[in-house]
Amino acid sequence: MLTLSLALALQAAAPAAAPAPLPSDPLPGDWRDIPADELLVMTLGEGKRVVIRLAPRYAPVHVANIRTLAAAGWWDAASVYRVHDNYVVQWGDPTEKKPLPEGVIAQPPAEYDWPKFDAVTRLTRTDPYSSATGHSADGWPLATNGTVAWIPHCYGMVGVARDLAPSTGSGGDLYAVIGHGPRHLDRNIAIVGRVLEGIEHLSALPRGTEGGLGLYKEASQHVAFTSGRLASALPEAQRPRFQVRAADNARFAAWIKARENRQPPFFNLPSGGADICNVMPPVRRAE
Repeated sequence: MLTLSLALALQAAAPAAAPAPLPSDPLPGDWRDIPADELLVMTLGEGKRVVIRLAPRYAPVHVANIRTLAAAGWWDAASVYRVHDNYVVQWGDPTEKKPLPEGVIAQPPAEYDWPKFDAVTRLTRTDPYSSATGHSADGWPLATNGTVAWIPHCYGMVGVARDLAPSTGSGGDLYAVIGHGPRHLDRNIAIVGRVLEGIEHLSALPRGTEGGLGLYKEASQHVAFTSGRLASALPEAQRPRFQVRAADNARFAAWIKARENRQPPFFNLPSGGADICNVMPPVRRAE
């Protein structure tokens, strides 16, 4: 009895063995820093912060506009004026009368797609909106029809609000997807970024009811922004730092396979595929 008690005590005192690494686990070098000038820091009232990663490689003119708008303090008096349930949150100038800062191109090119599909991964299955989907090496979800490529409208993606064509939107008014990915908007609006942190501050806002578009009926319902700046313009100690998981390696490929084939004990029937919006590249705060 004493021997059994001693054995149990030793077993309880022994540290639990660390789980064996999985083929899909990233190595430290798989995490890559996101440049500070690609991080747009939006602040709502009460200090609630929304951090957006910009996509200058895929929408260079629109992103240049956004950088100019941020430097000019455009969003310091902006507000959320539309919250459409299961769709988008939209912010900017609800009056549509505020002059654009010098240097902003009012009607940029329609940066809705581009000729090269530079994905380093491919998902197993196609979807109704594209012939192939995958990821760029630096962590952007991508889609293609075999001729052009684009960033799909997934949860948390940020697009440029616009009027009817030929309007392409200046970037002064932006929206973030807060519902099921509205892929029908793909290639019709410029996607300029992805919310990395603070999406809950947008998705939890009261829904608008005006015009069937989620607009707030009264100006008193608008939710004010207090600032919008690039992280590179903030003091060093105040800059948020993020890393994205690189997609150009075997470990990321194994991660995709695991996402496409969920395993027991919870999942009984692996699907053999996944929607690109359910395989968004992981992002983390930099240590």
